[in-house]
Amino acid sequence: MNRKLDMTEGVIWKLLVRFFLPILFGSLFQQLYNTADAVIVGNFVGKEALAAVGGTTGTFINLLVGFFTGLASGATVIIAQYYGAKEHEALQRALHTGIALGIAGGAVFMAIGLICAPTVLSAMGTPSDIIGYAVTYMRIYFVGIIPGLLYNVGAGILRALGDSRRPLIVLILCCLCNIVLDILFVVVFQMGVAGAGWATTLSQLLSCVCVLYFLSHMPEEHCRLRLPQIRLDRLTLLKIVQIGLPAGLQSTMYNICNVILQATVNDFGTDTIAAWTVYSKIDSIFWMTISAFGVAITTFVGQNFGARKFDRIKRGVKVCFGLSVIATVCISLFSVLCGGAIIRLFNDDPGVLAVGEVIIKTVPPLFITYNAIEIFSGAVRGCGDAVRPMLMTLCGVCILRIIWIFAVVPLSPNIRTLILSYPITWTVTSLAFFLYYLHGGWLRRRMTINGMS
Repeated sequence: MNRKLDMTEGVIWKLLVRFFLPILFGSLFQQLYNTADAVIVGNFVGKEALAAVGGTTGTFINLLVGFFTGLASGATVIIAQYYGAKEHEALQRALHTGIALGIAGGAVFMAIGLICAPTVLSAMGTPSDIIGYAVTYMRIYFVGIIPGLLYNVGAGILRALGDSRRPLIVLILCCLCNIVLDILFVVVFQMGVAGAGWATTLSQLLSCVCVLYFLSHMPEEHCRLRLPQIRLDRLTLLKIVQIGLPAGLQSTMYNICNVILQATVNDFGTDTIAAWTVYSKIDSIFWMTISAFGVAITTFVGQNFGARKFDRIKRGVKVCFGLSVIATVCISLFSVLCGGAIIRLFNDDPGVLAVGEVIIKTVPPLFITYNAIEIFSGAVRGCGDAVRPMLMTLCGVCILRIIWIFAVVPLSPNIRTLILSYPITWTVTSLAFFLYYLHGGWLRRRMTINGMS
């Protein structure tokens, strides 16, 4: 059975939904990695451990992993373009270079994580009752960072080839493994935060093995991974970096803002940290959904750009944006109506519940202000234009949010004032992306660079 999806032919909305749904469900199961950690640790170890496993460590982990995922997205884009253009030899070079990049990047990040964990957590103002748990969890997580990054690269390659189903299968399997190991290590063996860390690390190792197996057994020769051929091809790596580095820097800038924001949250005390950690599980539903639409439109545009179907690109972007709006409205309603009950699943401390209610009533109703950023940036990145989306994000989201944190929050130092920085910066940046996309120069410029007419 051919599991790959050719997005250059067929009904656009059906193709996007068929490709999007496995990515979304896969993201939901991936989120269960940390959610299972948080639920079990929060109930069997305590709120200090919950705060450590979630917000404090997650912010720094996302900073490094987000940079690499953005960098590796360059491989996803050029593989989708080569697949649409049927350039098989170039596809092979990109595939093996992408896997080699995962190994090299994982080795560097593992060293950074193991060595710098205490310093980074202290610099973020992590409270003394949390930092011990946080250092333990972070170091165990970074022991398994290479398999985690290899899974991300491998899954991205499969999706670039139109296969979003098998990454879902891998994530379901590994999520179940993670939950079982969480219960075994934390509840039965009473290993505390360390048990949650090892459960996640071993589950990521399993996901890596599975996705590499799938790539090594692709039926088509030009799509198959061969372990002896894994190496960094200089010219291919340059193309990956040209597209992926701006995306990686964009992710880094997002996460630097989140580090600053997390440090401000830390100043408000353990109850606020725990509430922010739990809210992030609710918030992740939106981010997983909108990111899945972003991956879908990037792959769609990449394949159709390679096939030189430019009118189809524009139709696909309109359809994807409409679908994302419908999904966002549903998620906002769910978050507002059910958020309080979800927080109680993690921790029923009155202080945590009070802060959580403030957050839920402030951010989810305004999720819709973000959609244009994800869809339009994904579209132009699929054509290979990554620098301008990065610059717009830098100015509209990152710089403006940092100004808000340092200039406005001190005037009214509370969690509501802090998190209003999200919808305000989303609105400004979405408007910029909307105007940039409508201008159309991004597509004409990429056509000229690639010698297309």
